[in-house]
Amino acid sequence: MHWMEMKKDELEKQYSPSRWSHRMAADDVIKAHVKALKEGTERARSLAQTLINVPYGEEDGEKLDVYIPKTASLDVNLVIYIHGGYWQFLSKEESGFMAVPLVDKDVVVVAVGYDIAPKGNMDLMVSQVRRSVVSVIQQYSHISGLYLCGHSAGAHLAAMVLSTDWSQYGATPNIKGAFLVSGIYDLLPVLSTYVNEPLKMTEEVAVRNSPSQLVPELKRSSSGCQIVVAVAQNDSPEFRKQSEEYYKALEAAGLTVTMEDVANTDHFSIIEQLVDGDYHLTKLLLKMMGKS
Repeated sequence: MHWMEMKKDELEKQYSPSRWSHRMAADDVIKAHVKALKEGTERARSLAQTLINVPYGEEDGEKLDVYIPKTASLDVNLVIYIHGGYWQFLSKEESGFMAVPLVDKDVVVVAVGYDIAPKGNMDLMVSQVRRSVVSVIQQYSHISGLYLCGHSAGAHLAAMVLSTDWSQYGATPNIKGAFLVSGIYDLLPVLSTYVNEPLKMTEEVAVRNSPSQLVPELKRSSSGCQIVVAVAQNDSPEFRKQSEEYYKALEAAGLTVTMEDVANTDHFSIIEQLVDGDYHLTKLLLKMMGKS
């Protein structure tokens, strides 16, 4: 069924990822998710050298955290992680967890903060993550490979980064690879759901910030990027459809893209497990960097 034919309560259910987990009740899965990300981030902060609250812009919320491996090499890979939370929850404070296996492999991890709703609106968040990437390449000019990873709303923002016209930003990041994990690529279906209450997006804002509408822009800016669209086995049918349709659109445009349907995961465990070096997506990311 197309989302436009769904009743409001069905659409709300489709866009409530916690209601689709087979592991625990909806409220519990969210609590467990925050706990897992926090613990992973604390571990990363104890394992890596860290630069916390590095500004990338003028606003209070425009800060990032850098997790630095204990390597003397200047020629390092760097992964920028953009957190999820439906553009209204979570922060960079829970976003360092994936550094745990990566700093061991001499990979720098940058966790980006942005102004979530209601403080930030969609146009601002998109502008912030784009500027954060420019700031990172200006501060780390010796990166051998720049990679992006985003989860859920963060996958949407990462896809928007890939679709940027960099001529307005004074620098052109060369993003080699991007992991878009359980993302939303068409914002129109969320307009009439609870998700939009703090965002207050109009249809015009939703269209202009939908990666599904910006595939030609992505092709212009990021044709050399290897893109992985990952979705959880127990994501909702609507979330799975968003990933499949975006993957097909990128593939049809001739981009280098693969689809990963990750077995035995839900919307939350698919990203939580990046704390583990043996996890399928962690290994895939390391392989993309030539680190396997």
